[in-house]
Amino acid sequence: MRQKTLNSVGGLNLLLCTAFFLAGIATVLIGQVLPILARKLEINDRQAGYFFIAQFAGSLIGTLASTWFARRQRFLLANVFGCLLIAAGVLFLNAEAYFLCLFGFVLNGIGIGLTLPAINLLTLEINAARPAAALNILNFFWGVGAVSSQPFVDFFSRGTSIFIPTAVLAAAFAMIAVIVNLIPRRIERESNADEERSETVGALPIWTNPLAWMIAFFNFIHVGFESGMGGWLNTYTGRLENAPTAGLFSPILLYFLFFVVGRGIAPIFLRFFSENKLLLLNSLTVFIGTAVIIYAPDIRLLSLGAAIAGFGTSSIFPTNLSRFSQIFGSAATKRATPLFICGTLGAAFTTWLVGFASFYFGNLRSGMFVLLFSGLTLIILQIFLTRRTNRRELVSAT
Repeated sequence: MRQKTLNSVGGLNLLLCTAFFLAGIATVLIGQVLPILARKLEINDRQAGYFFIAQFAGSLIGTLASTWFARRQRFLLANVFGCLLIAAGVLFLNAEAYFLCLFGFVLNGIGIGLTLPAINLLTLEINAARPAAALNILNFFWGVGAVSSQPFVDFFSRGTSIFIPTAVLAAAFAMIAVIVNLIPRRIERESNADEERSETVGALPIWTNPLAWMIAFFNFIHVGFESGMGGWLNTYTGRLENAPTAGLFSPILLYFLFFVVGRGIAPIFLRFFSENKLLLLNSLTVFIGTAVIIYAPDIRLLSLGAAIAGFGTSSIFPTNLSRFSQIFGSAATKRATPLFICGTLGAAFTTWLVGFASFYFGNLRSGMFVLLFSGLTLIILQIFLTRRTNRRELVSAT
């Protein structure tokens, strides 16, 4: 019986990793299809910018909706709805009308907002013995999907038509939804039984604790950094003097490549470092990489900075989520919604702030200083959080 449970958990982990790979493609799909849609619909940059707002707004709605599923321990059902919404959303991107495409990005965002938190939290539930390693492996597959998004669209798109790539992606998500719907709900019930026992230990609500909000703010800054770097690095590269517009080892490709590599080897680092030490090392690496990017005089040094920044930021999100669960116990998975909401808000705010600073000061290099400040803020927050959590562990031990 025990072996059967382990096998079912292993199969579920594999399925969740597959779903996360597809979610990685869907999350960054907007950047790949935006130029195609702009030509097809004959829209300007201001109108195209509303696609980002639509997806961020949808993601926020989906994250808020995930609260209902989390409180009822229905992570599998959240995945089913999320995958179906993403499938519908990407198909709407083939519409000839601008507002229907806008609606498609809203649906895609809602699906992402439902799916990503649910998969992360379910992974926490079924891998309680090694949460940080399991989350890093899971999010490694998201990174592989993000890297694959551009070649996936380039290979299947035809002129201004994205029907084939969106149809393939929609079919894959629909298949995942069907398979997830067939999974026995006992896996959630078994993890819920452990959680109910742990909830009797402490009845104090998580979000009355300032430490929880500090971790959420850490997520706000970090996800904002990831979105800002992913959204602006390519544009920044193009404005560097004598920089090629594209290349096999372009800075944006190196950023995502080392992002994936970092998540893949994070479980090895966790054998030697605690979660807090790893997060501090990652934050320092992010700051150094961003500084190199800003002060790089040529494309080679810019590429080096992008690789360093990508490697540094790679394992921060899953390790921070694992830390949240470790500090507040398994019951935290039902109440982690503010953590994900802060990440969504951070992504929207930081991406906008980079553009605003660039416009205000007249150059994108000034805007990129927003990301350097984000890296510095992560270091300061992590030092503070390390001291607080160490003190908390010391009190618990006594």
